[in-house]
Amino acid sequence: MDHPSMIARCLVGTLAAMLALPVFAADYPLTVRSCDREVTFERAPQRAVSHDINLTSMLITLGLRDRMAGYTGISGWKTLDPDFAAELGDLPELASRYPSIETLLEVDADLFFAGWNYGMRAGGAVTPSTLEPLGIPVYELSESCSWVMEQKSASLNDLYNDLQNLGRIFSVQDRAETLIDNLKQRIETVRSAVKQGSTTPRVFLYDSGEDRPTTSGQLGMPQALIEAAGGHNVMSDVSASWTQVNWESVVERDPEVILIVDYGPRSWQQKRDFLLQQPALQDVQAIRERRFIVLSYLEVTPSVMNASAIEKIAAGLHPGIFGGRVP
Repeated sequence: MDHPSMIARCLVGTLAAMLALPVFAADYPLTVRSCDREVTFERAPQRAVSHDINLTSMLITLGLRDRMAGYTGISGWKTLDPDFAAELGDLPELASRYPSIETLLEVDADLFFAGWNYGMRAGGAVTPSTLEPLGIPVYELSESCSWVMEQKSASLNDLYNDLQNLGRIFSVQDRAETLIDNLKQRIETVRSAVKQGSTTPRVFLYDSGEDRPTTSGQLGMPQALIEAAGGHNVMSDVSASWTQVNWESVVERDPEVILIVDYGPRSWQQKRDFLLQQPALQDVQAIRERRFIVLSYLEVTPSVMNASAIEKIAAGLHPGIFGGRVP
């Protein structure tokens, strides 16, 4: 499976077009909504720090590398794809896992772009409330807000909202809107095509775990991706984002297709083989028919690669429509 190299291949044309657009100054002070807070920026950030590969990719794709002091939380869990490493250049990784307050103070950060369970933990040392007195504003990943406030269900609007707000915060609104339009067009192409189908295949996402599998419920981005691709997330009744369930609940829901997230210490092939050899799953339709779709971490979390994920899922769920090819 490809990882962040897909950004360069799928979005290079879009990015080139965005960078050619004029940048108009926003009116500051600027206030945006972040989860259940209002965040005010006196000026466009010049020393932003992002956490995790998906949030970092948003800033890089928006052409904001020169506005960043660095990033955190990638090499401790993931291997950087060479193409994405080239995009980052000499931009430093400030912490391989979680940043500390000192990490951000040392680089004079003027924005921390992170999320709940994406660099921040409720009650942890690094949160909007602990950074505010230090003059470091935080913009939170919208999908992650379910950890700190009530959310109904994950939506692609969460992604669009973040890109729009980042465009406003950095005063690159036109770049953001061009990127959003490109993503929407690709996703609408898939939505229109899957309407021709007569079935809505049952889908289970497998992230990791042996005793209990880690998956994603209705509050995680995979919910929106599977739905847009014409499938049904069998864990959509679980009011949680990324969470653990019991194997019994997987068997009861009998998924027809299993999505495997390709990241972590075990390869996707090892994860697939574990599932095939799991005695409790032998009567599950996806196991009997060996129907698997492999997606990268970047594709299944809120990111600029979500359109790619939807295209791949749709091709795997509806081979009669797409011929097994990405639309």
